[in-house]
Amino acid sequence: MDKFIFKRKLPVWKLILGCTALAIGIISLLSSFKGFILMGMGVFFLLVEGSEFDFKNNRYREIKSILGISFGKWKPIPNIEYVSVFRTNETTTLRQLSAEANVTNQIIKLNLFYNTNQKIEAYNTYDVDDAFRKAKEIASILNIDILDATERESKWL
Repeated sequence: MDKFIFKRKLPVWKLILGCTALAIGIISLLSSFKGFILMGMGVFFLLVEGSEFDFKNNRYREIKSILGISFGKWKPIPNIEYVSVFRTNETTTLRQLSAEANVTNQIIKLNLFYNTNQKIEAYNTYDVDDAFRKAKEIASILNIDILDATERESKWL
């Protein structure tokens, strides 16, 4: 594995809404300036964040992706000390005109630590086994240890 790419999954409703707004915005540009607003909304809905690691060239970047086209500035990979896999909660706020609700989901994160306490967020998932598979791949490439912090007592693997 020379490259490792993680992008958050785009929900289907955002994909449909974003493509529709983008298409209508492009068509509207022919008749009015309001097409820019719709195009902006489309881009906002289609924007996906993530990270990309190029282990062959020893570099990484935090990416923003729109319809498969990724943008981000490459940085050299620092001297990674270990990979940490841990559980945390991800809260999403849903708003309506008269109400607001917070939805909390448990998520597994994979971070690469360097300089004792600095981190690079490498991967997010809802599946523990998937997180450990990715951690093992990265740990074997970088020849580093894995810290399992998914339970109350952390342990080195």
